[in-house]
Amino acid sequence: MAVIIMKSPKHIFTTILLVISLFQAEAQVKYDLKSPEPILQSPDTVSMVFIGDVMMHKKQLDYDYRAFLEPIRTRLTEADVAVANMEFTLAGEPYTGYPAFSAPDGFASYVADCGVDIFLLANNHILDKGQQGAIRTLDVYDRLSLDRGTLYTGLSRYNEDYEMMTPLMVNVKGVRIALVNFTYGTNSGGNYEWPKVNRIGREEMTKAIRRAKEAGAEFVIVLPHWGAEYHLRHNSTQSEVARWCVEAGADAIIGAHPHVVQDTTHISDVPVIYSMGNAVSNMSARYTRLELMVRLRFANDGNGVRRLLEPEVEFLWCTLPGTLTDNYATIPLRDYLGKKDLWKAGYDYDNMINTWKTVRSETGIKDAR
Repeated sequence: MAVIIMKSPKHIFTTILLVISLFQAEAQVKYDLKSPEPILQSPDTVSMVFIGDVMMHKKQLDYDYRAFLEPIRTRLTEADVAVANMEFTLAGEPYTGYPAFSAPDGFASYVADCGVDIFLLANNHILDKGQQGAIRTLDVYDRLSLDRGTLYTGLSRYNEDYEMMTPLMVNVKGVRIALVNFTYGTNSGGNYEWPKVNRIGREEMTKAIRRAKEAGAEFVIVLPHWGAEYHLRHNSTQSEVARWCVEAGADAIIGAHPHVVQDTTHISDVPVIYSMGNAVSNMSARYTRLELMVRLRFANDGNGVRRLLEPEVEFLWCTLPGTLTDNYATIPLRDYLGKKDLWKAGYDYDNMINTWKTVRSETGIKDAR
């Protein structure tokens, strides 16, 4: 479990939350509570995995969400840190899907149970239920932080929280990593000062990256919510924002929002994954059920010098009720190759394979194995 590096906390509740997260760090590394540095020597590598848009459409509300991510649970729990984009509010009943999402509180708890340690909240749906909905959403995530040690970034209650969580600084087995999460905008209002959603802008993003470096981050991961929906190729705005981030000192950029997988590139040796696509949803439009899990590994070369290895990507597929099982299930695609006989609806297996081949061809992405 990640541990926040406390820079200059002012907000009492947040300070308590951070101290509690120290006690909830996993047993494989012992921590001196007076310092964020591990007592034990760091391991050779640290791994982080990222998944795209976790959604709860209206039809999904009719199913047991405790099955949605089971096929990838092991991949999430085995990573040192797992990160997910949570594209809904927790505004309470009545629960609603698109266009104004409000999911059950238990759905967020379930995602944490599956091994997700950090929630990304800067997305276009986070203000779907207005100011009070955003406040209640923060209340739920704060309770999860206290109960389970999960963290979040991208939405903040007060200025003190914004300063502490933008960037979100974590110490993963001795490796100091900063997460910077911003969105192009929100679908609903937001003409109030707080809660504050991190919005894409050169000045704010550059400041966040520089604050991370000044606070001792060895690696800065930028996580933008951006791009044109349903396009397999990134656009010029994404290129521009990515260049800002690289110039400011980003070490990797991993995007979300378009609901489909987009192409990848490098800018001055910095890897850019423009869009991971959905993690779980009820979408059925072309390409929207294929997605990426991105794995970053940070290695120690033996001389105390750490470096980010080339990202690894793995294609996932979101199965809909009646296709593979009677529920939604996000599956590792390659684990099911040649197993069409497992499908309740064989045509959907063919759909998965054809989509995978087309997206790989259009984006140039080569997945692991």
